[in-house]
Amino acid sequence: MTRPFTGWHMTMILVVFFGIVIVVNLIMARYAIDTFGGTVVDNSYVASQNYNRWLAEADTQAKLGWSPKVSLDPARRVKLVVLKGGAPITNIAAAGVAIHPLGRAPSIPLTFISSSNGGLLANQALPAGRWRVQLSLRKGADILKLDQPVQ
Repeated sequence: MTRPFTGWHMTMILVVFFGIVIVVNLIMARYAIDTFGGTVVDNSYVASQNYNRWLAEADTQAKLGWSPKVSLDPARRVKLVVLKGGAPITNIAAAGVAIHPLGRAPSIPLTFISSSNGGLLANQALPAGRWRVQLSLRKGADILKLDQPVQ
């Protein structure tokens, strides 16, 4: 003997279905709040006023012909080699900062020393994890700014 499908059964199906939807939404909202590192810019209108200047700076940097290669050595220090025409450029001054992409760890200022291969090596080691390295490279009047992830 089969029982008839009643309004009570339909009510239970709806309660369970929407209960699952609500629980999943709460879990996803919690993950979104825990992983959000903040805004990229505080005011997009003000940032847009600098757009043409940023394009001009990028064009100037591209005309330098520099090819920076950023990596980490086994001790997790930032290693930097800047090539132009396949040869390393020497006597470059570099300074920068390592920023955790989600802002969970404090930023680490970076200073560099010359290494034996014509590149630069940071004095500071980075903790494990993902980092964004923002560098300013200068040789004479030429300046190259770079923002690159390292891991």
